[in-house]
Amino acid sequence: MKLFLLSLYLLAAISFAVAADLVPRNLTLQVKEDVKPPRGWARLRRAHPSGNIRLRIALYQQNFAGLESSLYNISNPDHAHYGAHLSIEDIAKFVAPHPMTLALVNEWLASHGVNESDIVRSPAKDWITLTLPVSRAERIFGAEYYQWQHTDGDILVRATAYSLPQYLHGHIELIQPTTMFTRTQHQARLYPEELEVVDSVTTVDQPNKRVDYSCQNAITLRCIMQLYNAIGYKPRAAEKNGIGITGFLGQNANTKDLNSFYHDQLPGAKQAEFKSISVYGTVNNQSVAAAGEEANLDTQFAFGISYPTPGTFWSTGGAPPWVPDDHTPTDSNEPYLDWLDLVLRSKHIPQTISTSYADDEQSVPFTYADRVCKLFAELGACSRGVSVIFASGDGGVGDGNSDPSTQQCDTNDRKHSRSFIPAFPASCPYVTAVGGTTGIPEVAATFSGGGFSDYFPRPAYQDQVVNTYLSKLRHGTYDGIFNHLGRAIPDVSAQSRKFQIVWQGKRISIGGTSAAAPTFAGLVALLNDARLTAGRPTLGFLNPLLYKRGEHAFNDIVKGMNPGCGTPGFNATKGWDPVTGLGTPDFKKLLKVCV
Repeated sequence: MKLFLLSLYLLAAISFAVAADLVPRNLTLQVKEDVKPPRGWARLRRAHPSGNIRLRIALYQQNFAGLESSLYNISNPDHAHYGAHLSIEDIAKFVAPHPMTLALVNEWLASHGVNESDIVRSPAKDWITLTLPVSRAERIFGAEYYQWQHTDGDILVRATAYSLPQYLHGHIELIQPTTMFTRTQHQARLYPEELEVVDSVTTVDQPNKRVDYSCQNAITLRCIMQLYNAIGYKPRAAEKNGIGITGFLGQNANTKDLNSFYHDQLPGAKQAEFKSISVYGTVNNQSVAAAGEEANLDTQFAFGISYPTPGTFWSTGGAPPWVPDDHTPTDSNEPYLDWLDLVLRSKHIPQTISTSYADDEQSVPFTYADRVCKLFAELGACSRGVSVIFASGDGGVGDGNSDPSTQQCDTNDRKHSRSFIPAFPASCPYVTAVGGTTGIPEVAATFSGGGFSDYFPRPAYQDQVVNTYLSKLRHGTYDGIFNHLGRAIPDVSAQSRKFQIVWQGKRISIGGTSAAAPTFAGLVALLNDARLTAGRPTLGFLNPLLYKRGEHAFNDIVKGMNPGCGTPGFNATKGWDPVTGLGTPDFKKLLKVCV
């Protein structure tokens, strides 16, 4: 039998090699992608020819539709395969490129002197990573790399177009970060005037709850557990569970600050520890001055809410500015792919992962956004059952500005027409996007990122609630400036102002959807703890479950708007809305839904 299978394999390999030989080899370069530089970027000078640039080549996948179908099945609580997450080998079968694609691309790279030892392949061989001098990349891709400077001083090396032989256009999906001018931003907001750490136990009425009066002015771990009905839950499966926080843009999570935070707000906790993982050489610097307000906010609340669930923090580079010198500069300013590449290769992945960073969706080339989104689908489908959570952004429906005369929401094309601007990766349908609330009783935070994707169609799991919302809009509202058929965000929300943390040894007040995302993630980690304790698999991709069964397990937020782009934005209302999603979590009700 083994000999028979080997013979079949060799026969198939020979067949694909013969077929590849029959493909016409017109080596004339034709433009594969060209973009218009986003507003705010100015071209400076040609990139230094000896500078290195690390590139990723995405090959077309054979059957992502099959993976997507499987993801929805294992995430649907009514399906027979619910919770049956896929192995790495199962996922690879769906996303691997066609053998002919591999043969043609390998031959093309070899013709340019790129050897197998010069490249790194993803496990499914659908991604190729290589580092080239700028001059060589320009020859291979018919591109011209320049230094580009943003109005705030950030510098990137990018090209506005690249080309490939025509016969490869159907085999290579994208090459990045060539045409990508994204400027990933964390969503944390400092509120130094709001600092108030108090221990008062005076209470204020909340529907069906009692919440410390001090929570009106300062959000602590105790406030979160009271607000979201999680007081008294004790994790029992910590040895099987995990929660992770991503760190980009040079943000460092400080252990000493975490210990001080626990001393203030979780006095029963033992010495604060978490696993720090370096992504391509980036180090989580533990000097006091290097502590990041975003990283500290994320780790202190996510790890504090889910304590003693083991925590992981990934330190990932890719932060502007990148200024090349005359020797061996390497532009690696692309955080998401670096992190996803490492995580998807890992054997042990925390089952809940929170990210508080975002880009304007329109600033991300569609081909790149689509492939990164598909990687999040792989993460949600993998055998660890990972829930991927993102902040929905802090710009309301776009720029956070309701003044039509000064709004900055022009489309990034030659039309320059006004359009709402959703955030990516929150707009990816395979992640859970978290918006923001404030106050007690809760209302929508004005900055809560929400709206409709221009890239991704609305997934079926959202159809009912989103159509209900849209049917309530007055006819003609915002016609032409948002995509009625797009993936809608956020999915859920949580408190997002007046969070009390420790940063560089000081106690500060901070907020943004950067606070909401790790808060929701911490509660999801506790839900996973309950499932593991009951002998069940972790939740994985959350959205189909939340939309199908979770509507009544959330506190409906019915007041507030998210202005931007010269408009008042959308309104919070009964049921799902594009300001606060399904609402804020009621942990004990979610326990009944999820466990």
